[in-house]
Amino acid sequence: MRIAAVLSDRCQNRKCNKECAKFCPLMRTGVEVITFGERGKPIISETLCQGCGICINKCTFSAIKIIGLADELKEEMVHQYGENTFRLYRLPTPKKGMITGILGPNGIGKTTAINILSGLVKPNLGRYDNPPDVEQILAYFKGTEMHEYMKAVYDGKIKVAYKPQYVDLLPKSTNGVVRDLLSKNTERMTVEEAAKTFDLEQVIDRDISKLSGGELQRVAMAATCMKNADIYFFDEPSSYLDIYQRVKMARIIKKLATDDKYVIVIEHDLAILDYLADNVNLVYGSEGAYGVFTLARQVRVAINAYLNGYLPEENIRFRERPIEFDLMAPSGEWNTPELIDFDEVSKDFGEFKLDVNSGSVKIGESVGIVGPNATGKTTFVKMLAGEIKPDKGSVNGVMKVAYKPQYISHDYDGTVQDYLYAKNFETVTSSIFETQVLGPLAVKFLFEKKMATLSGGELQRVAIAGCLAEEADIYLFDEPSAYLDSNQRMEAAKCISAMMDKTGRSAMIVDHDIYFIDMVADSIMVFGGKPGYHGIAEGPFKMREGMNKFLSTVGITFRRDADTHRPRINKEDSNLDRTQKANGEYYYPDDLDVNKSKINKE
Repeated sequence: MRIAAVLSDRCQNRKCNKECAKFCPLMRTGVEVITFGERGKPIISETLCQGCGICINKCTFSAIKIIGLADELKEEMVHQYGENTFRLYRLPTPKKGMITGILGPNGIGKTTAINILSGLVKPNLGRYDNPPDVEQILAYFKGTEMHEYMKAVYDGKIKVAYKPQYVDLLPKSTNGVVRDLLSKNTERMTVEEAAKTFDLEQVIDRDISKLSGGELQRVAMAATCMKNADIYFFDEPSSYLDIYQRVKMARIIKKLATDDKYVIVIEHDLAILDYLADNVNLVYGSEGAYGVFTLARQVRVAINAYLNGYLPEENIRFRERPIEFDLMAPSGEWNTPELIDFDEVSKDFGEFKLDVNSGSVKIGESVGIVGPNATGKTTFVKMLAGEIKPDKGSVNGVMKVAYKPQYISHDYDGTVQDYLYAKNFETVTSSIFETQVLGPLAVKFLFEKKMATLSGGELQRVAIAGCLAEEADIYLFDEPSAYLDSNQRMEAAKCISAMMDKTGRSAMIVDHDIYFIDMVADSIMVFGGKPGYHGIAEGPFKMREGMNKFLSTVGITFRRDADTHRPRINKEDSNLDRTQKANGEYYYPDDLDVNKSKINKE
């Protein structure tokens, strides 16, 4: 079976000479394989197309995908948006009393599947020009577990609670203060109980438009969990949250499943997904073209298969090379000279004060920065970037700084290519930058798009590339994993790590994803104190020492997976969890004798 997809957001038909049609061998013989619609975009006949791939290579904007799929999938198409558009195969099956995880890249149907399961979208079974009615949809699922579930949805017997992906859009759809929003959903708990459970007591009477990303996420989680629903959907519940809040949210979600409810979670933080889910449905495919849901697997097996990029039961390889975590011996002290040092730095804003103990960053060292939200991590990064002057102490060292901020603006008036060329034309056009940055981050496909039209994930990738393009002594990344799916996070980590190794430059990375920090960091700075009032920063420490110090305050322990060596959170109060806590080894057990893991650069 052959499918053709035209990515309308990439297709710039007014800027090309219709090379897809001009170079098509069948078009040259008079066979009308490619026509052009009202908007001038190509329409490819999947019946006539021979799959030669010439149109793919000739398209200036990489807007065409011709893909061969197994014939067996033809009868398993659940939804297609239109001709030459995205199509979805299979659906995840919700299980009562269990948490079903969904894991896969962005743009391959995860949110579409949730919309179908919640009843917001009726699956057209591929008949986009003649959609089936409810009876025909139920007949399609007859004989499967999905039949009874979908029947209950269409009969109105299943009440849905849905936590959306983009919580930053909440202020645009909701007015008033937090209390007003939560008071509409007091089915399982009161407003006061929700405020205490979700740490919203300080913002309960604050206008929604004044909330930070983490506060918006907790408000959305509270509003969802307060409902007495039959099925709960959580689309990326960890975004904007620090590791403390992520673990707390995971525990709250786990309690929902014990009430014999359906719970489905889309999550890109693999450590949290591993800790949270019982079973996981993988999704593979091609962004904007198609997505295929696999059968549910036990969470460990599913994540390992995802990292390996191979599904043995279906004999499908969806990634060219596996993502590997290499065990490395402790690196000891860095012997390179100091690039920058800071001596008892302090900044007092009145309502909030930050104190940073003395420390230094060596040439070529990558420092991870971890800790709760609102303890001054971004403030410290801005001090190093020169945007904020300390009240006490000093930051010493002559250096040029490249800074990727936490919140990225869409304000740049121009294309992605214009933005990157303005950063450093020579670097962006070099072969090394193309192979190490533009390719892995899939930024080259975005060159012709306006910065103002980029999604959150696209903007994040462009911002990372823009930061790496600058000539600097130290690179500061504030939450680079935000908005990225799990695969993109690993590519971004690999990209940053590789560029630091090749250039011998230093980096400081603020992030809440333990996988990401584990991949890129050589040492760790730990932030603590009282969030929102007083931040205290210590380090940099050696990786093991710093992570033990940090994780002991979170109350979780990590081990390495026996097969992939990836980090895994131990089940709370398990034998290994208790043993590691007793030994003071929160990061990894002593018997592994490792200091860190780095993503395989091969």
